[in-house]
Amino acid sequence: MMILRRIVLAAAGVALMHMGALAQPEKINRVGLVSVGASGVLILGPGVARDFAQRGYVEGQNIVFERWAAHGKVGSLPGFIEELVASHVDVIITQSYPAALAAKEHAGNTPIVVTFSGDPVATGLVTSLAHPGGNITGVSEIAAELSAKRLAILKEAVPSVHNVAVLWNADDFGMTLRYQAAEAEAKRSGMLITPLGVRAPDDFDTAFSEMKKTPPDAIMMVTDVLTVLNRERVIDFAEEHRLPAIFEYAYLVRDGGLMSYGPDVDAIFDRAVGLADRILKGTKPAELPLELPTRFELAINLKTAKALGLTIPESILVRADDLIE
Repeated sequence: MMILRRIVLAAAGVALMHMGALAQPEKINRVGLVSVGASGVLILGPGVARDFAQRGYVEGQNIVFERWAAHGKVGSLPGFIEELVASHVDVIITQSYPAALAAKEHAGNTPIVVTFSGDPVATGLVTSLAHPGGNITGVSEIAAELSAKRLAILKEAVPSVHNVAVLWNADDFGMTLRYQAAEAEAKRSGMLITPLGVRAPDDFDTAFSEMKKTPPDAIMMVTDVLTVLNRERVIDFAEEHRLPAIFEYAYLVRDGGLMSYGPDVDAIFDRAVGLADRILKGTKPAELPLELPTRFELAINLKTAKALGLTIPESILVRADDLIE
């Protein structure tokens, strides 16, 4: 009888322990999302939450997002990062070089996953892609190769192109490196670059005036929050003056730009979420090499081409991932 009583008590103890374990609340993962751009789009849009959901995270149940949008006001980024650190987020995911830099300088030891920050080694965010060290990982870019590829595609699409005006945010170091890569490639390929660095919305009027005085053969726009917020002005100017323009991302072609070549935006965010997931499960950022894009999109707006009086060669059309009628 005594042995039976001990067995019953032991079984009851195991059951209580199991019930206690079941009663333990599920860990709430806190993720900060910081963009230099607008609310509700790209990293602050529904896509990132969906990428987390595909990995078993349910917003409000086992994950909470704290979203911060600077709307182009770079000076507000340090405050955003400090707010996230104070609220004890588990990881911060940034979009843009200014947001990544603010996180590096103000996040302390909080893990950081960077996206669309240019070349993290060239900008000094990390010392190596393979061994970033510290608390930063993410998805890097291959800006020099892509700038060269865009010029080559532009030349193939419109063989008469020789002088290309490049619009970029001269206050963004990451974007300036992209411009410099385009400039270096133009020299190698015998093309000319007209540099049109902008720092504020009013600077676009100056850039347009310069292009009216000395018309280029085409336009290349480097993408950051300033140029994206003014994209319609660039697209309209290019159409009005019958200038072919190439952009970095397909969504700008869907907005009316002629063509683009660059990484698949959704794929980059999905890979960034994958890295954040590993961090939430215990991997240290220093152990996660920065990844490179593997999926790229060539997009062409046929309606815009027609408006410009251009016939895009078949060699380009057959390679396009997205043809917009």
